[in-house]
Amino acid sequence: MATVIKRQIRATPHRTATEAWQVIIDLIAPSATNPARDELTRLVGIAGQLIASESPKDAPIVVRGKGPRLRFYCLYDDDAVSGDDANENSLASSPTDGAWTLSIPAHADDLEWATAELKARSERVTARLAGEPVPDDDAEEAQAQTRSVNVDVFLNS
Repeated sequence: MATVIKRQIRATPHRTATEAWQVIIDLIAPSATNPARDELTRLVGIAGQLIASESPKDAPIVVRGKGPRLRFYCLYDDDAVSGDDANENSLASSPTDGAWTLSIPAHADDLEWATAELKARSERVTARLAGEPVPDDDAEEAQAQTRSVNVDVFLNS
């Protein structure tokens, strides 16, 4: 099973949804020369609308790339104002240095347009139905659960 890092980003009313998206961009593509930064910035309207819909409240924005898998949740209302559960700390490395993907949760009403808009602007960023697992998560989990040790071979070596 892959290592997972969780971050909780303060969204509305502490900051706008587009500002919350900018916090995520700053965390995963901190360098101004990182090409991922430009790609993610082009998605600000789409991502901002999905964050404003509160889809990442209970379903994470998932980033896979260099290093551990990242799960970003957003905090809203009193949780966003108090910031008690927020964790917006920088990451040890940039997951977007090299190959990476990002999956944003969307409510059923938003999934069709978000999928089309993201596909038109990015090959790496996709939308999925909030509450559904990220593609390949199930395959990795199943593989991890089916691993076993052949005790006879182990003891005879």
